[in-house]
Amino acid sequence: MNIIEIIDKKRRGLTHSEKEIATLVQMMEAEKAHDYQIAAWLMAACINGLDMDETTWLTKAFVDSGKVLDLSDVGGVVVDKHSTGGVGDKTTLALIPLLATSGVKVAKLSGRGLGFTGGTIDKLESIPGFKVSLSAADFTRQIRQIGMAICSQTSDLAPADGKMYALRDVTATVESIPLIAASVISKKIAAGADVIVLDIKYGRGAFMATLEDAKSLAYTCREVGSRLNKSISTVISAMNQPLGCAIGHSLEVLETVKLLKGEGAADLEALCLKLGSVALVCAGVQPDLQTAETALKQRIEDGSALEKFRELVVAQGGDPYFLQDASLLPQPDRVLMIPAKEQAYVADIDAMEVAKSAKMVGAGRLTKNCPINLGVGVLLHKKIGDAVKPGETLVELYADDKDHRDAMEVLRNAFRFSPEPVTPPALIDEVILGEVLHKSPVSA
Repeated sequence: MNIIEIIDKKRRGLTHSEKEIATLVQMMEAEKAHDYQIAAWLMAACINGLDMDETTWLTKAFVDSGKVLDLSDVGGVVVDKHSTGGVGDKTTLALIPLLATSGVKVAKLSGRGLGFTGGTIDKLESIPGFKVSLSAADFTRQIRQIGMAICSQTSDLAPADGKMYALRDVTATVESIPLIAASVISKKIAAGADVIVLDIKYGRGAFMATLEDAKSLAYTCREVGSRLNKSISTVISAMNQPLGCAIGHSLEVLETVKLLKGEGAADLEALCLKLGSVALVCAGVQPDLQTAETALKQRIEDGSALEKFRELVVAQGGDPYFLQDASLLPQPDRVLMIPAKEQAYVADIDAMEVAKSAKMVGAGRLTKNCPINLGVGVLLHKKIGDAVKPGETLVELYADDKDHRDAMEVLRNAFRFSPEPVTPPALIDEVILGEVLHKSPVSA
């Protein structure tokens, strides 16, 4: 079957065989199928769907397109965490050092910005000198030496997913549950981790609009993982308002540092602690979620998590002095402030509109190879439930020297207010733990 026949079959809503899925991926890898042909298939798959068999076969084809890391000799349980993406989601940056100081190893493959979300790799590139590309050998060696490593997808780890991932970003096919699941699980399997934790987000600022969609994606990921002999834990979290206060690459790195100093936004810290707790329990390092969370908090309070983050930066060629001097990170040309007009309470902050404003000033990609501005973004001074007074700063727009009145208007309209006190929305909706690797020494 040739590529046109494969596209046509999915266009007509028919089901692929495992061989057809494998052929599609192999032709893309061998450049026997053009980008526009893969894009056509992606749109057909997005509209007509992939069943669980097709999703599993696509995941397997992605894995088979490259190597699978053997991390059996790094000395300990290896953990990997992935988020389906959201506005202001910098949990990976904080979790890597937190977990690496808590009795597990961390092997993390991350991506660049996709759709309206910021990419972890893009954020790390705002740190001067930080090397985001590591060979498989260097990746493994670093985990063995300092207990953690993070890098972008390389040509030898699920490379077919990397190619399809980039095309999804610019073809309006990001939201497909089967495509998301195949992309996520293939990277996790390729990275060789023992424990996999997925943060599935839903809401206006996420690819999954509803809790029902998020639960469907969580189930799909767990089922595909099970069929490919990987136990997966899922946490479902809300993404209606941005996570934390910073949206933008340098800004999010700085907010990560604040969290590791014990000065982080409450919602960001809560999610990091929950995800980290799930990882530690499934790794058998802690007996239950509450005990694990207490241990993680201690790593922040005693400064060990921040010191571990510094160690990660140094290990991957970054300049750690930005921890003392934030001006070493990419900077905006100017900062524009939006003040409150009246005394009230913040009732809502539309995460998607906030992301849109950040993208308008250059923090996101419009095309596959589009450059981004690492110094621009949005900094929230108020979150849902906060009281505001007339003239008090609600939010800042970090921008270049162009005219950004349109972005300012979008950002201003992202806020809604109430004369009465407002209760902040719940952050975490569901936690399902995968298989625990072995009994914790604490509970034995």
